[in-house]
Amino acid sequence: MRIISYNVNGIRAAIRKGLLEWLATHPADIICLQESKAALADIDQKSLADVGYSSHWFSAEKKGYSGVGILTKITPDKIVLGSGMTQSDAEGRVIRADFGDWTLVNAYFPSGTSGEERQVYKYQWLEEINVYLKKLQKTRPKIILTGDYNIAHEAIDIHDPKGNKNSSGFLPEERAWMTNFLNKGWVDSFRHLHPDTTGAYSWWSQRFPSVRFQNKGWRIDYICCTQNLAGQITEAGILPDVQHSDHCPIYFSFKP
Repeated sequence: MRIISYNVNGIRAAIRKGLLEWLATHPADIICLQESKAALADIDQKSLADVGYSSHWFSAEKKGYSGVGILTKITPDKIVLGSGMTQSDAEGRVIRADFGDWTLVNAYFPSGTSGEERQVYKYQWLEEINVYLKKLQKTRPKIILTGDYNIAHEAIDIHDPKGNKNSSGFLPEERAWMTNFLNKGWVDSFRHLHPDTTGAYSWWSQRFPSVRFQNKGWRIDYICCTQNLAGQITEAGILPDVQHSDHCPIYFSFKP
């Protein structure tokens, strides 16, 4: 079972850049997308179906903003839109799919880069997602949490840790949340298999076009799973050469 997580920075823009052609190569059984930036009526679900994927979407109330989706070749037993967190649901940040005895949660974590108000909300959201996941684990103990976390966890996960020590996405409080999260029984699949790999990034700033060529990036996209699935992970990696977005896809395979 192969799962991909990919912040497409606008599903319609990504399709114009060749997303459908890439999907036609069947890169995974399930693909979790973040930042769809589209209402359901504006998403070309037929074209996605034509390349082999049924799709499920949770869009933001605000047009052209946020939104998450799951493309799948496998029929889920259940789809749940939203997390029950009021503001998060208005922003279309969480979608859940149940398959057999395991659950997939696809999330677009808030960014704090636009100002203090959004940074405060980011901290609120991080606490709320903890509560949501803890409650979910009581009935669905095997969980995979994919998404754009908007956090680079350690110095190894960012090209310039010293220069970004005061940047949202690498703040001490955000990094501490990630450490605590992993210490509470979650596994970062990439670091589980590649603990010392450097230069492995999933996002590059668009403000400086050369940084992707120079690989001056951040690893802020993750596929984490509960500890009870760690022994079933067979591969995890990053696909930097796939370029429909300022992010690139990340992948994870496991034996259900």
